[in-house]
Amino acid sequence: MKLLDRYIVFRFIGTFFFVISLILLIAIVFDVSEKVDSFVSKEAPLKAVLLDYYLNFAFYYGNLFAALIIFVAVIIFTSRLAQNTEVVAILASGVSFNRFLRPYFIAATILTLISLYLNNFFIPHANKVRLDFEWTYINNPESNRYRNIHRKIGPDTYIFLESFNLEKKAGYHFSIEQFSNDSLRYKLLADFLRWDSTLQVWRMENYYVREINGWEEQIESGNRKDTVLNFRPEELVTKLYTIETMDFFKLKKFIVQEEFRGSENLVFYNVERNRRIALPMATYVLTLIGVSLSYRKKRGGMGMNIAIGFGAIFVYIFFMQVSTTFATNGNLSPLLAVWIPNIIFGIFALFLYRRALQ
Repeated sequence: MKLLDRYIVFRFIGTFFFVISLILLIAIVFDVSEKVDSFVSKEAPLKAVLLDYYLNFAFYYGNLFAALIIFVAVIIFTSRLAQNTEVVAILASGVSFNRFLRPYFIAATILTLISLYLNNFFIPHANKVRLDFEWTYINNPESNRYRNIHRKIGPDTYIFLESFNLEKKAGYHFSIEQFSNDSLRYKLLADFLRWDSTLQVWRMENYYVREINGWEEQIESGNRKDTVLNFRPEELVTKLYTIETMDFFKLKKFIVQEEFRGSENLVFYNVERNRRIALPMATYVLTLIGVSLSYRKKRGGMGMNIAIGFGAIFVYIFFMQVSTTFATNGNLSPLLAVWIPNIIFGIFALFLYRRALQ
């Protein structure tokens, strides 16, 4: 890299880490004020609070909003260059706008690669520690209860639970159905179901069984029955946050398994998988917008550019929320839902780029 490249790359990355440190510090202060009562009441160790929770909190949220913070950093840094007439001097010396952009995209590539690695490999392991801390010292035990659970546990076998408590490994109003050639062959109903970790079996109370073989039908009922079923408690109610603890390859394998089981949360899993790629790639789009908006000296100064930058961030988050809502509650493809903000902002970036070349 030449002197100009090194100057812009190091100033760009330095401004990014300064801005992200400032934002995370503010976020941590607000989070501490909100959760300090839980830390005290549940006697959370100070070391666990600092290392297990807030260190991983900083990694998670810093990386989650990295592309947007990069956008702000680009605007702040480039606006400062413009206000000091450094951009004018660079362009007046014969450097084209495309050449001026090159170090920005070198820095953006470095940060994008770091974000992709963090998103898909490092952050999932850090999330496991952070989320275990939350479930131990912050979350309400009531959040361990799940309702209306449907699962496919075999090619033609389906189960249903009206409610299930993961902490107690017990649920109410359980049923299992087996089909053959689209005809019901076996059905079991039970008022209560509990996992026996010692015997590794499911214990049912007040059960009723129907076995259908053509025109013949056998009925069995009783007060208690121990049986082996093709699922375990942790497989029965996969928490939505569990996918945040899976790296890229584990998440890919998990989605295949959930597709077989007919999980009702499959859209959320696909949104998460695609989000891990789409958000880091947004760095290129937002970098181009940031430079194109702020490389010229404006009457409003740096403050006007920063205001425009934060406004664009809110619009980006709005599009992301709307598109993912359509995916989870409608028929929009998770892949398209996650990439829509990048597509829309990419078109806007090309418009600003063409205007900047004029």
